[in-house]
Amino acid sequence: MAGKKIAVVGSNMVDLITYTDRMPAPGETIEAPRFEMGCGGKGANQAIAAARLGAEVMMITKVGDDIFADNTIRNLETSGIDTRFVERVPGTSSGVAPIFVEPSGENCILIIKGANAHLSPADIDRAEEALKDCALIVMQLEVPLETIYHTVALGARHGIETLLNPAPAPAELDASRIETLTFLVPNQTELATISGMPVTNEEDAEKAARHLVEKGIRTVIVTLGGRGALLVSAGAETRRIEAIAVKPVDTTGAGDAFIGSFARYYVESGDMGGALHKAVRYAADSITRPGTQKSYASAEDFQAFLAGLEASPSA
Repeated sequence: MAGKKIAVVGSNMVDLITYTDRMPAPGETIEAPRFEMGCGGKGANQAIAAARLGAEVMMITKVGDDIFADNTIRNLETSGIDTRFVERVPGTSSGVAPIFVEPSGENCILIIKGANAHLSPADIDRAEEALKDCALIVMQLEVPLETIYHTVALGARHGIETLLNPAPAPAELDASRIETLTFLVPNQTELATISGMPVTNEEDAEKAARHLVEKGIRTVIVTLGGRGALLVSAGAETRRIEAIAVKPVDTTGAGDAFIGSFARYYVESGDMGGALHKAVRYAADSITRPGTQKSYASAEDFQAFLAGLEASPSA
């Protein structure tokens, strides 16, 4: 493909992470053993994962005018991300995400969009010339839907490949306005919402994904958590990418690790299957450490992880 640069149009959040022995019952107060604060948000997470693996990444997002904004921008810049289009919104808080993690690694997350709700189509238009130099535009749904629709249309107009992670998937999402996507990457719940079809097992997932491909989306990649991923694309191709077994410590941000790594390896090679093979493994590696962005391996550390898998039949 012509270029290797990735643009991420999406959210940033401040993660407020509480590690708890169990979730409290309604009305109950319990003591939790540990708290951490970090940078997150699905857009920023995906940008950081791609950049850590060596991709050239540009971020289009909004921050507030509070104490979190400087840290968010500094975090992106430290990771080598182009922040020309990271803008502050006066009188508005930055986005925050309280996260609660159980000993099993499972988590519950609340999202307050804050400045992310102000990312507008006009912001995308201001970045249009820079976007033309990108091979892939990556999006999520923690910013206004109209901005996503506008970005999808811009990508189609300029022949730029686009990827949407429809999370969280709102009921009002208009599937007809994302039909020119190159990649749609939902989990099973999001796939059911977008397709309007039941998705209770992998057979259902394949049918629902095929339905969206027939509507015009070139490729649907269904993430299956600990069971890997399912690739359904135009030309009747269906492929299962098997997961690998690891001991989970914290699953927060694993889906973003998957997407950021897929984007990085796909723009480098154009090989969907090879990029997905690495993405499943990069996401698995991320859940062996606590935290979100801080759990994402560098290119060197990920190569070491892959080398350690080579002797395993399941690798």
